[in-house]
Amino acid sequence: MPAQDPTLEEVAAGVFAYVQPDGGWCLNNAGLVATGDGAVLIDTAATEARARALRAAVLGVCATPPGLLVNTHSHGDHSFGNALFPEAAVVSHENARREALAAGLHLTTLWPGVSWGDLTVRAADLTFAGRTALHRGDVRIELLHFGTAHTTGDTAVWLPDHGVLHTGDLVMAGVTPFFPMGSLAGSLRAVEELRALGATTVVPGHGPVGGPELLDATEDYLHYVRDLAAAGRRAGRSPRETAAAHGPGPFAALLDAERLLPNLHRAYLEDADPGSESAVDMGALFAEMVEYCGGLPACHA
Repeated sequence: MPAQDPTLEEVAAGVFAYVQPDGGWCLNNAGLVATGDGAVLIDTAATEARARALRAAVLGVCATPPGLLVNTHSHGDHSFGNALFPEAAVVSHENARREALAAGLHLTTLWPGVSWGDLTVRAADLTFAGRTALHRGDVRIELLHFGTAHTTGDTAVWLPDHGVLHTGDLVMAGVTPFFPMGSLAGSLRAVEELRALGATTVVPGHGPVGGPELLDATEDYLHYVRDLAAAGRRAGRSPRETAAAHGPGPFAALLDAERLLPNLHRAYLEDADPGSESAVDMGALFAEMVEYCGGLPACHA
């Protein structure tokens, strides 16, 4: 089924969520903070056409293009549209810049049937290592890095005066979490720290806007995978065998349930070596996932 049209939702005064249903592979959310002193955009989109649609939506509420663009992480669905906002200085965690440059346009090779358009990788102009803050007039925008989680360079964008939290892919709504390039234990730590912020509105990286319950749902899934991996490894089963035997269980209704298999690979590594951040072969894991689910996962970008 083709994806629905994106929506630009005002979730607090001058704060918007750009939501691209249904939130599956490469259908991410973006965010916008619009003030009288200029706008800050949070993430872009996967394809040229989708990035142009985002730009049109942003200019529908802002007199001028954003001067700053925050990437919550390196993945192309959140960053390939950066070049469509040439007026903006791009900001990310230093690891996200490194990852974006290393990956290039590799994502486009996974779904050759998608109309990606004319894309250019544009990594961050400004980077930070821990946490920092941006200011637009009297609006404070905190950029928070919690260590390796979804990736090694995730940034949550927190607006304390509005109670709005843009999580990037640390949290998804109605969509299966994905952490083989990051850390299961780190994802759990990140969710705990996100919860401590006390946000009333949570804009996830994919799926509809919600509240703190999105953090709880993410944590529940992470615990499920952690426990499944521990039991499977002790029984001598491979991640593939464990996935086949148990499947997503109570999380079968989440989009992109096939992510269970690469998630289990990461969970097995950490169960065998707690604290491990060893890199995985994502090409091999993606190929195994395609075989496991009987075909290429649906991507409506």
